[in-house]
Amino acid sequence: MKKGICAAVLALAAGIASARPGQIGYDDIAGGKLSARSIGGLRPMADGEHYTTLKDGAVLRWRYADGGLVDTLFAPPAGFPEVEGYTMSDDERKMLIVTGRVPIYRHSARADYYVYDRTSRDLRPLSSGGKQQEATLSPDGTKAAFVRDNNLFTVDLASPQFTERQVTTDGRRGKIINGIPDWVYEEEYSFSRAYEWAPSSDAIAFYRFDESGVKEYSMNTFRGKLYPENYDFKYPKAGEANSVVEIKIYRFDSDSTLSVNLDSETTDIYVPRIGWTSDGRLAVHWLNRMQNRYRILAADASTGASSVLYEERNPRYIERINDQTATFLPDGKGFVVKSERDGWMHLYRYDMQGRLVNRITEGEWEVTALCGIDPRNGRVYYQSTEGSPLRRGIYSIGLNGKGKKLLSAADQAGTHSGVFGPGYRYWIDYFSNSTTPTVVTLRRTADGKAVRVLEDNAALRERLRTDYLLPRKEFFTFTTPEGVELNGYLLKPADFDSTKRYPVLMTQYSGPGSQQVADRWGWSWETALLREGVLVACVDGRGTGFRGEQFRKCTYGNLGGLETQDQISAARYLGTLPWVDPARIGIYGWSYGGFMALNCILKGADVFALAVAVAPVTSWRYYDTIYTELYNGLPQDNAAGYDDNSPVRFAHLLKGKLLLAHGTGDDNVHIQNSYEMIERLVEAGKPFEMLIYPDKNHGMGSSRDHLLRRAIGFVKANL
Repeated sequence: MKKGICAAVLALAAGIASARPGQIGYDDIAGGKLSARSIGGLRPMADGEHYTTLKDGAVLRWRYADGGLVDTLFAPPAGFPEVEGYTMSDDERKMLIVTGRVPIYRHSARADYYVYDRTSRDLRPLSSGGKQQEATLSPDGTKAAFVRDNNLFTVDLASPQFTERQVTTDGRRGKIINGIPDWVYEEEYSFSRAYEWAPSSDAIAFYRFDESGVKEYSMNTFRGKLYPENYDFKYPKAGEANSVVEIKIYRFDSDSTLSVNLDSETTDIYVPRIGWTSDGRLAVHWLNRMQNRYRILAADASTGASSVLYEERNPRYIERINDQTATFLPDGKGFVVKSERDGWMHLYRYDMQGRLVNRITEGEWEVTALCGIDPRNGRVYYQSTEGSPLRRGIYSIGLNGKGKKLLSAADQAGTHSGVFGPGYRYWIDYFSNSTTPTVVTLRRTADGKAVRVLEDNAALRERLRTDYLLPRKEFFTFTTPEGVELNGYLLKPADFDSTKRYPVLMTQYSGPGSQQVADRWGWSWETALLREGVLVACVDGRGTGFRGEQFRKCTYGNLGGLETQDQISAARYLGTLPWVDPARIGIYGWSYGGFMALNCILKGADVFALAVAVAPVTSWRYYDTIYTELYNGLPQDNAAGYDDNSPVRFAHLLKGKLLLAHGTGDDNVHIQNSYEMIERLVEAGKPFEMLIYPDKNHGMGSSRDHLLRRAIGFVKANL
């Protein structure tokens, strides 16, 4: 589960009737009239002087220095399918063109791939055997690989007919998967390609998942058919069996496949990442089932033998492993680890024997992204919360932990993110805050000085000045009865009247490590409630991110307990404000936020008058292994942590108005959650409203507009 789903749904939601002049209405938000333009799809080139973009199917090359168009690297011929993406080989002589993409789950898709040779201008299909998944070029551009029907294939691009070689033959739906992840890995570890080329292009390391022992979940699919069909897929729920994962290495020189020794006494483990080091070893990132013991194994690519290069343990859990957890240096002399071993997320440098060389960053703030490491001078570029957990800045520092520099503009307080190219001569700064739409600036890497502004959203700024009375977003803090200080924001209309008493809708997500209260640009669907006379508030309670390990992990083993207390405390605090009507406070949430909205309307029945819960988890026993067990342990060991805060157990407490919504095609938070909630509410004789969206997934797709229009009407009528 990702907060990103919730945030994207809110930001793109469609609206209600047009606003009165000067006030923001839902149609204004839905129509993108308050959305900031950005610069997307920009890809740095290897020389550090140029970048490419995709426009109308053509791949264009531009100069960083003055933004001038240099040339067109690829132009689709007449009648060519719509180009949906592209990648280039390391030497940038070959391109892989993506067309005909058909989505599967959150990240995965089948597609048609074409190979374009920039030298010969030859454009050819990668394969004629049907759509492929996750096709890539080898680093040297002489080969390609892809997955079809759960099997890994390679293609010899130097051969006249693009000769295919089938590396695996045992792939079978619901049984064996090669080269792509199973459902839970894709969802929770956020990758859809489960193989990696060796830097020398002479080998491929890949995952083999045996999901034979994983239980199936079945969804009815309707799609206008006379007889609905079932869609069955393997989904491991908390405490149940996972896929058995192996890591294999295929070697081209011997046309053979070997297994990597995972150095484990059990197969009940996770391998959240693999990757190659510059000296030709395979780095395997290993986690135990409880996800509180993390290792990096270094494997010999010719034998599969491995040794432990790095190990870390935590009494609760290791934060989610991703591409930035460990970064191997190009010179082969070490690696950088992102770890919160001292209670805050920071960077540490190790040598290739696994010995700590030095810590790179330090302080009661967190490194939120590792943006890059320049191999020429050993400078590390990162994003952090130094200054405030509500804001982000971009910094550079030496691998030795010395010479730190602020690269983002000191007079631009808010949220900065940075994209650095391979040459590290320039970087692109994406900046916004609660009153400033996105500004995209090209800056020099050496000192952060602006070269030129790529996008300043001048048209939006003028529209805001002339057409709208922009709401006020006021940040605040308050202290709970337990003595915990929490961050929040409150949206007030421009014509706010302090002599009135307003109803308030609280919006939140509240999931572990998430953040909703941040100084950045963005207006979601709730903003439209201001013109209806409803204020909007948001509070990040305990368990949310970027305030140190203790604040985030204090909810471990008891999901929903402290979080619910904090939202109830926040509602009570808001109710003490002289211009808030304490009898008219509601709460909204989607996914984890829906779980929280239900808990609040039930356990806080005397505080909340209304709740809107979309796609909620109603018992963590129904959710997947990786996410749930990371934060709650195993249900076999922690039954109370799973049951004490499950909304299905508290339906009898409902007093206020409840709107519950779910899609029947939700492969993530299954509609089983809402069906069980409905059953308990009916048993308790409690009235509620329910919206069912046939075949819609976790984000509701085309039904999102209908849902959020109804949510606005529901809040207006009942709060």
